[in-house]
Amino acid sequence: MDLDTKSKEAILNGNISLAEEIARKAILENYDINALIDTLSEAIREAGDLFEEGEFFLPELMRSAEAMKAAMGILTPALSPEKDSRFIAKVIIGTIEGDIHDIGKTLVASMLSAEGFEVYDLGADVPVATFIDKAVEVDAHLICVSALLTTTMVGQKKLIDTLKERNIREKFKVLLGGAPVSKGWVEEIGADGTADNAISAVKLAKKLMML
Repeated sequence: MDLDTKSKEAILNGNISLAEEIARKAILENYDINALIDTLSEAIREAGDLFEEGEFFLPELMRSAEAMKAAMGILTPALSPEKDSRFIAKVIIGTIEGDIHDIGKTLVASMLSAEGFEVYDLGADVPVATFIDKAVEVDAHLICVSALLTTTMVGQKKLIDTLKERNIREKFKVLLGGAPVSKGWVEEIGADGTADNAISAVKLAKKLMML
């Protein structure tokens, strides 16, 4: 079985150890890293399609994303910036202060990374100031803010308001996530969009970056 076939199998089966093994083997054997990443990305997109079609469930998609993340963790350092033709944009992502739910956020982060975004995952329970300071520090293009509780959604509004107060709202696109988030809420607070799931979130992020 060739490396491409094995890598696809590793992602679709959510086999983290196999994904890591393939990544290390590719580096040792001077395999075309960009080509392998393209194959891995195709596999994670297929996993996303299977999820949307009801063939995969959330735990399976999460395992695929974790396998992808594990492989990318090994492959990315082997890429010099000029060699990584996949780069799309820099993304700051996290769950807002007061909220410790991070499964959905982590999945979106993994999927964005798989598609060529440079992702800075701040984790959960993240203060508004931390989101903004990090976005300014790395000159990010996109800020993704998750809130799984209705009581913490106000933090999303606070982030938008703070960006406006600092006169840097136009520097960043802001995507909101979380079960209680609606398109009406997005419009009310002046964010740039929301998505129903990780697959849709990646598509929207790429659209916002005009791809």
